[in-house]
Amino acid sequence: MTLDDLRVFVAVCRAGSLSAVARELDRTQSAVSQHVKRLERETGVSLLERRPRGVVPTHAGRVLCDAAADGIAGLDLALRRLGDLVNGDSGSVRVTTGGTTVRHFMSEAIVAFRRQYPKVNLEFQTETSSRSCFDALASDDLDLAWVTIGSPVRGIEQRPVVDLPWVLAVRADNPLARRTRIEVADLAGIRLIRLPQNSTSGARLDAAFAELGIRSSSDTSVADWDTALLLAELGLGHAVVPALPGRQAPGDDGPLRLIPIPQLPPLPVGWAVRRWDALTPLAQVFAETVARNCTEKAADARGTSGNAHAC
Repeated sequence: MTLDDLRVFVAVCRAGSLSAVARELDRTQSAVSQHVKRLERETGVSLLERRPRGVVPTHAGRVLCDAAADGIAGLDLALRRLGDLVNGDSGSVRVTTGGTTVRHFMSEAIVAFRRQYPKVNLEFQTETSSRSCFDALASDDLDLAWVTIGSPVRGIEQRPVVDLPWVLAVRADNPLARRTRIEVADLAGIRLIRLPQNSTSGARLDAAFAELGIRSSSDTSVADWDTALLLAELGLGHAVVPALPGRQAPGDDGPLRLIPIPQLPPLPVGWAVRRWDALTPLAQVFAETVARNCTEKAADARGTSGNAHAC
């Protein structure tokens, strides 16, 4: 049993396909299969169940996959930390997050971090949801994931950074734009632009509506929060979105209004990692820099909450 055997086996379990892993690793399917067969010989149990559309781990396979994934993740982190010790301030920090997150939550922090550590390589990997960020964090050599904080995920530690209040985005010429706040009941008769269906934020909003007894209708869905805001600005619908920290509030002559919805529970966002105590020093600094910047922006926004249109 080798480390390569275990890496390949974990990859097969996650992909559900021997051929997909073979393509990814630029190996033959037979070579990938040999790794699994070697593990089955040494453990004495069947690890994969063959199905018409791929493979799934047996119960024994899941036990081995979980243990191997944890061990590989710990080893990869240790190797990264050793590399940082050798390279000093010229290592790397690898982050996975959504497509628009860097601009909204990290832009100023990235500038500050690069000024302090000009030799560090910052790498960003885009995913479409918090769930896919968790999967990428568990399976790849990544340090950090910026996610919507949700239910516990095995092998992942989540740390909230800031709570985002919800706002209704409407055009300035909409009758609702004159309101200083929106009650949840006001949303019942409004067609809303639906947030990404596979997103944690969309699921949290749907759950909040259900708990408050609100049934909203929607004929438009989007891939991200920015698109929802754009469609609202164009007058193509109403959008309930999180108020992003530091986002410039439109002036009185702007086309868009962002009106608070205090009854909706805020959306917690923040960092996820495999283990905080195993995070590289450079990754810790970057995470702290982003968190500090976000909390400062959120505090500034609360300080100007007297402006009904500020977010």
